[in-house]
Amino acid sequence: MLKGKRIKASYSKIDKNKAYLLEDAVSLLKKFAPAKFDEAVDVAINLNVNPRRAEQNIRSTVVLPHGTGKTKKIAVVCKGEKEVQAKEAGADFVGSDDLLEKISNGWFDFDILIATPDMMRDLGKLGKLLGPRNLMPNPKSGTVTMDITKAVNEVKSGKVEFRVDSYGIIHSSAGKISFIADNLIGNIQALVDIILKLKPSTVKGIFLKNVTISSTMGPGVKIDTASFFK
Repeated sequence: MLKGKRIKASYSKIDKNKAYLLEDAVSLLKKFAPAKFDEAVDVAINLNVNPRRAEQNIRSTVVLPHGTGKTKKIAVVCKGEKEVQAKEAGADFVGSDDLLEKISNGWFDFDILIATPDMMRDLGKLGKLLGPRNLMPNPKSGTVTMDITKAVNEVKSGKVEFRVDSYGIIHSSAGKISFIADNLIGNIQALVDIILKLKPSTVKGIFLKNVTISSTMGPGVKIDTASFFK
C-alpha cells in the first residue's frame, strides 16, 4: 500500500467532529493501516495554563506502568561508591572526569544523563552542549540525585519527563502501537493523572482542555476528557 493511500485509509476511519472515549480512541488507533515499523504512540495534552507564569510552567516526570517500549541508554556522572551503584543498577556508561571530557569533546551516545549533586558544578560548564539537546540533569526530573540506583531503575522501568511548551501543550510518549490496548490505556491514564495532580491553584476554569493521541505515521484521535474522571 502506498504511503498516501495508507494515511488516507486511516483518516477515513475517524469522525473529525467526535471526541472518543479513551478505550475507543486507543482501539481505533490500533486499527489504522500499519506502517512497516513499530510506531510510537504519542499524547498531546492541551492545558489551560500560561507557561510564562512560573507557577503554571508545569514540568515533571511519570513512570509509565507498562514502559515506553524503547530501551534508553543511560549515562551517570558520579564518583566513588556511586559509580559501583550505577553499574550494578545497569547504567550503560558510568564515570566522572573521564565522562565529562568525552562529552566536552562531542560525545552524546546516550539518551538520559544522571548526576550526583557534587558533579553539577562541572556539568554546568557543559550547559551549552547539553542544554540544547535536553540532556542537562535537573532535580525536577529526578536526574540530579544521590539515589543513583532508584534513578537508573526508574528510567529502565519507563520513566518519561514532560514539560508544557509555550502554547500550553504537553507532548509525551505513551508506548508503542504493538502494545496491547489495556497497556496503552494504562500509560495514558497514568500520565493524565499525574498532570491533573499538578494543576496550579492559580488556574481557573477547565484545566484539561483537549487530549489527542496519535501514532508516528497516523492521524490524531481526540479523546473525550471525561474519560479521565471515572
